[in-house]
Amino acid sequence: MATASIKDDPKARFRAAVHAARASASTFENAPLAGRSGHVELSPAAREVADLFADRPISPSVLTGMIRLFELTMVAAIGMIVYMTYVAGAFVFDLYYALPLISGALLTVVLIQAADGYNIGNLRTIVSQIGRIFAAWTMVFAFFATVAFFAKIGDYYSRVWFGTWYLAGLGFFFLFRFGLALVVRRWYRDGLLERRAVIIGGGQTAETLINALEGGIDSDIRICGIFDDRADDRSPPIVAGYPKLGNIAELVEFGRITQLDMLIVALPITAESRVLDLLKKLWVLPVDIRLSAHSNKLKFRPRSYSYVGTVPFLDVFDKPVADWDSIVKRVFDLVVGSLALVLLSPLMLAAAIAIKLDSKGPVFFRQKRHGFNNEVVSVWKFRSMYTDQCDHAARNVVTKGDPRVTRVGRFIRKTSIDELPQLFNVLTGELSLVGPRPHAVDAQTKNRSWESVVDGYYARHKVKPGITGWAQINGWRGEIDTPEKIQRRVEHDLYYIENWSVMFDIYILALTPIRLLNTENAY
Repeated sequence: MATASIKDDPKARFRAAVHAARASASTFENAPLAGRSGHVELSPAAREVADLFADRPISPSVLTGMIRLFELTMVAAIGMIVYMTYVAGAFVFDLYYALPLISGALLTVVLIQAADGYNIGNLRTIVSQIGRIFAAWTMVFAFFATVAFFAKIGDYYSRVWFGTWYLAGLGFFFLFRFGLALVVRRWYRDGLLERRAVIIGGGQTAETLINALEGGIDSDIRICGIFDDRADDRSPPIVAGYPKLGNIAELVEFGRITQLDMLIVALPITAESRVLDLLKKLWVLPVDIRLSAHSNKLKFRPRSYSYVGTVPFLDVFDKPVADWDSIVKRVFDLVVGSLALVLLSPLMLAAAIAIKLDSKGPVFFRQKRHGFNNEVVSVWKFRSMYTDQCDHAARNVVTKGDPRVTRVGRFIRKTSIDELPQLFNVLTGELSLVGPRPHAVDAQTKNRSWESVVDGYYARHKVKPGITGWAQINGWRGEIDTPEKIQRRVEHDLYYIENWSVMFDIYILALTPIRLLNTENAY
């Protein structure tokens, strides 16, 4: 029975993993390095903890946004259904009914918001939710009654409609919020609505921070462990019941395989050089990075801080394209990508026929490339090289007049037609239409890997790679035969990540066909 309980309860599994981590905490300082350059092997206990958080959590802001939208729609729909059932025919549906339907739905959401009815913590409590909803919904109809009385327009409306709408709406809110509370409680139990955080640093500072976070009523932080470069004599292997899972290099690997939301640096701001060194290593991860100000003696204005419950933090980095931005970008990719696939299908069919007639072998070519958060994805391309000379690892860059490239391959590479099959990667969610171009896993320039050429190279993987990007429309496409070219590519990629917007994506897509006319560096 105990085994079944641990298997079914995520928090029990986490406690078991933490217990295992405590037992072997002294071994973390000497975690072995793997053979692949830049890759660090995690300790068994750290990997066990990482596996518990490999699933993607639910964004609280997206969840509450969807609840607002659903309730707004349902309030208006209930009013419309009551009208169609009882009022239609006796009263004309004009602005007299349209105005209260629309304004009533909007005012309801505003008042529920004002009553903290969309607070993620309050969604778990049934009694508290119903009380807030009842007050907000009643105030809406009290407002209508007041306006109708003073404006002397009560005769234009059916009193039965108003009364039935009120009661039906109240019934909807009761049933919906009751079911929502049960679901949200389950998600909290499974850890899907908690922000997953790692503490960087140890000792008394980290212990004070952890106690403050866990003691806060409104805190939604789940601490996944502690990472610190310091030895056990300065940074104990266990702090406030949480094990030290490794050093900072291991934290980067931990962040690659774990769905983390936040890194919290529990170091004093006065330790400037150490903080800057940590941030230089950690900013490549697609997470929020916060500097704890809980024990900080330097006091800033309250607006300078963000808060988890009552615990203050200084915001250092924010995760790019997160929450609603990620949904908007994904919808944009699906809509525009599907349309592009339909419109370009004749061109893709012609390219496939030409490739088949020109040389033996398959039409398509798949290559392993770096995707979001350094994950490896298989990218589709039209084959542009002779089959027996294809370079799947991309160790040797294609140069002008490269004998490996077929006659048709030269044309489709110059025009970037060979990239069009990546629209399938967009639809499956591995790529985006716009973003940093996905580079081959083992790509090199003059026998130097690109991550060794550019400091912070992996920061370009904080968003999904794209078919086209800011670097490409600024002339940095094609052959990369010098360190400067890859450096300039990364600079443009990072600019795109920091300044992303839907309009920026549209601008890049609009300029892409024009920029493709410049084939100087495309071989």
